[in-house]
Amino acid sequence: MPTLSEADSKALLSGYGVPLLRELTVATPAEAVRAAGELGYPVVVKLCGAGLAHKTERGLVRLGLTGPAAVEAAATELLAAAGPDDGEVGLLVAPMARGARELIAGAHRDPQFGPCVMLGVGGVTAEAVADVVFRLVPLDAVDAAEMIDGLATQALLDPFRGEPAVDRDALAAVVLALAAAVEREPGLVSAEVNPLLVVDGRPIAVDALVEVTP
Repeated sequence: MPTLSEADSKALLSGYGVPLLRELTVATPAEAVRAAGELGYPVVVKLCGAGLAHKTERGLVRLGLTGPAAVEAAATELLAAAGPDDGEVGLLVAPMARGARELIAGAHRDPQFGPCVMLGVGGVTAEAVADVVFRLVPLDAVDAAEMIDGLATQALLDPFRGEPAVDRDALAAVVLALAAAVEREPGLVSAEVNPLLVVDGRPIAVDALVEVTP
């Protein structure tokens, strides 16, 4: 199934209210250095393209870069790592967000049940923990709140490792944004935000992938 690039995936979901940090897409290492200076260090640099659905597994992400030399070196390495099957690629430069909790949220157009949304524990432990709830679309704020209450790992939503409790209204808004996207975008097959990082109690979409009809 065709996918949008991370930048395009985020742009689509942001239009429905999924929260993002400011990011810049550039073409060259020199432009990446300028973007990093504009955003402020430390930064993340990723190779970005419609054919790059699994960047982390391929080592196409550089985290915690603290200066221009590190950004230039990372950008050069990433561009060199692109293969002929990757199609057109660029560089996504973003602030380095930090949080002790990662969630996952998404939407899917099921061939039998129609559009639905999901929310769960995310990050690299998502498959191992398997704490995920689903709900059919359309849904309202009460449904979204019930999804949050339905997570088994409720302790992750409370004050955690010196961080405040998760803003449940903000988290519900992410679920409702994804519901709106899958409901209003007929070409959207699935959308996944993983991780949905909790930063100072508020969810931020750090990575996103949207699948579309051919």
